[in-house]
Parts: sequence; C-alpha cells; structure tokens
Amino acid sequence: MSTFHLGIDVAKAKLDCALRLKDGKIHNKVIANTAEGFEQLHAWLVKQQANDSHICMEATGVYWEEVAQFFASREFKVSVINPVQIKAYGKSRLTRSKTDAVDAKLIADFCAERQPAVWQARSEQEVILRALVLRLEALQTMRIQESNRVEVARDAVYDNIQAHLDWLDEQIKQLISSINKHIDQNPNLKQQRDLLDSIPGIGERTTAVILAFYADTSRFDNSRQAAAFAGLDPRQYQSGSSVKGKPRISKVGHAFLRKALYMPAMVTLYKTTWGKQFRERLASAGKPPKLIIVAMMRKLIQVAFGVLKSEKVFDFSLHEA
Repeated sequence: MSTFHLGIDVAKAKLDCALRLKDGKIHNKVIANTAEGFEQLHAWLVKQQANDSHICMEATGVYWEEVAQFFASREFKVSVINPVQIKAYGKSRLTRSKTDAVDAKLIADFCAERQPAVWQARSEQEVILRALVLRLEALQTMRIQESNRVEVARDAVYDNIQAHLDWLDEQIKQLISSINKHIDQNPNLKQQRDLLDSIPGIGERTTAVILAFYADTSRFDNSRQAAAFAGLDPRQYQSGSSVKGKPRISKVGHAFLRKALYMPAMVTLYKTTWGKQFRERLASAGKPPKLIIVAMMRKLIQVAFGVLKSEKVFDFSLHEA
C-alpha cells in the first residue's frame, strides 16, 4: 500500500493537486496542465520523498489523459475515477464546499480509503486511433449542424455555409482515410479489425470506434465490464414491496460509445439474421422496441469483446434462437 496519495482535480489549463501524507495532512500545489507542469509536479513529489504516491484523478473530458500517461510511464500507480464516484463520496462525507482545492483533497482521501484499481496506460496506437475517431465524430456533428443551416440560409450567407460544408466533406474524407491507414499500418489493430468485420451489422466506422476503446481487452475482466464502460449495464430500482421502478441502463459510462452503437444496433436488428432472431425473441417476451434496441447495443459490445478476447471470428451458431 502506498504511503502517499495524490489527488488531482483536472481542468483544461491547470491541475490542482493535494498530496495526502501518511498522517492525513495535506500539501497543496497548483501546476499548469502541460508537459512542463507535469515535470514540475514530478520534481515536487521527489522533493517530498513521495516516489511511491498513488495518484488519482477524475476522468474529466480528455484533459486527464496526458498527465495520467506521464506518471503511468514513470511507474507510478495511477487511478482514473468516474466523476460520479467522487461526487457520491463527497455527499457521503457531507462535503458542503466545492472548490478545486477541496475537490483535490476529496480525491486524495478517496484514493487513500478506497484504494481504487490501477489504470493501465494505453498504447500509442490506441491513443492515436481514439484521437482520430473522436475528431471524426466532431467534424460529422459539425457537418450536420451546417447542413441544417444551409437549408434555411439567406442568400447573403448561403455560399459561405456551402463552402464550409465542402471543406468539412474533404476533411471527413481525409480523416476516414487516415483511420484506415493507421489500422493497416498496425498488425494488431489490423488483425482485430478483421475479427470485428466478421460480426454482421458492424461496419467500418463502428469497427474503428470499438478498436479505439476496446483494442486492449485486458482492461476488462469480462463482457459485462465492457458494456458497463459504455454505460449500457442495467440499473435496477427497487425497495421493499411498494417501490419497483423500471430497469434502465445506468448511463454511467462513455456517452460517445452509446451514440456510436445506436445505428449499428438498428441495422443488426432489422438487416441481419442473428439480429432478427434476437429481436423476435425479445418481442415475443413482451419487451418494448426501445428496450430491444438498447439490449442489442449492449449485445454488440459483448459480442465484439468476446471476438477480440478469444481471437475467433463471429460464430452464428452461438446466437441462434
């Protein structure tokens, strides 16, 4: 068990750090969220003789990734916590104030008390692929917004919007090419893409998304954890005999994955043999259409995880009704 626990409250421009000593005292430091800032923090920890620090931070957007990679590569124990956990922990301690320094201390205390699992640094190939996939999603969202504007645009701005649409189309085309090239140049990713291509209903874009988040299957103990990472695990709400809410998905996971899996689930349910059988089985059991779609989204993650973990192509016989 580590002697020191470092809580980091992550923001775009800065990192508020709280170093919890063995006796529970806190030393604070604020650094820039840059490579130079990481070096300063590392030097400060060495000065504090805190080389065995267990470092914890929340998964806040993408701003935590660089600092997590920095310290994980230097063999520090790093844990990346779901912000919902820290929020619930703060409520359990009746924390009334919210500042960056208070949050950093809360994270350090959580780390010391709960000893969260150690985060595994991603490979450079996975980091690059995820960046490309998320950038593609951003451009495609932007294109939808602009295409909606061009339909009602006045003559004064029509040409400008259309020019932007043309530029977006070219950038999207280049990004798709870059994603495919990146996968082709990495033997492991290429082999995993071939495995995912065997799953009916999963197309090129969905394959890239799954690889960006699930290429390293060792991060998850089983397919249920893989589904929970996307927030597709079921949440029960029941108490006594009078309170019995409808089961829903937790949504305590990556929203982008849920968005990316919606259309593939629809295609699988209505265009593939195994998907149709899955839909008919749940429909005959009285399940509503929306639940069936979500169930297929979860199923796709579980099947994709199983294919990648076993390194075996999709086996239709395992999914027959």
